[in-house]
Amino acid sequence: MEAIRPVPRTLLRDRAYEAIRDAIVAGELEPGAVVRDAELAERLGLSRAPVREAFARLVDEGLLESKPQSYTRVTPVVTADVRDAAAVVGAMHELATRVAVPRLFAADVQAMRAANERFAAAVGAGDVDGALSADDALHDVVVRVAGNHAAAATIARYTPLIRRLERRRFGESTCRSAGLHERLIEACAAGDAQAAVRVTAEIWRSLADLVDLTDDD
Repeated sequence: MEAIRPVPRTLLRDRAYEAIRDAIVAGELEPGAVVRDAELAERLGLSRAPVREAFARLVDEGLLESKPQSYTRVTPVVTADVRDAAAVVGAMHELATRVAVPRLFAADVQAMRAANERFAAAVGAGDVDGALSADDALHDVVVRVAGNHAAAATIARYTPLIRRLERRRFGESTCRSAGLHERLIEACAAGDAQAAVRVTAEIWRSLADLVDLTDDD
């Protein structure tokens, strides 16, 4: 029998990071909630070390805040932080779109159409997780084809901050996104990079409007 190889430490850290990040974005860990490495390690079936490493990364990304020897807790949803993140992520998506459109194959465009169909179905069903997952899948096609690792890393880092607010405003943002997605896909199918970039910018302006609405709450 072949020996069972231990799971690399980096994979354990990534597993912890993704699980805790997703719980924060989904609201399972609410703003202000205190998180403890021992408790989460037990829930995740991990040792405390990868959970601590995940905490450090999440603090750096603005989803957790920590006071040494005192507490680590989930940060509040601060609209100014979301606005800043949206501006950066939007710029990266525009860059990716400009580069990707001339490189897209028919299969890539079809993958975007399929994702948009899932998005529309999820919105109609009130399925927050499904809608956001489909939205990610649609835009990830463009980011992947662009092949700009710095842009992709920036998008991955700051998108969770934005998703927290989008989940709270589900319905208002997705309504405006549905039609814009179709226009983006048509521009991509036509190979019109300028039009695709304009629609991408419009998508992110609609998110900025969502942040402004939250300021008025």
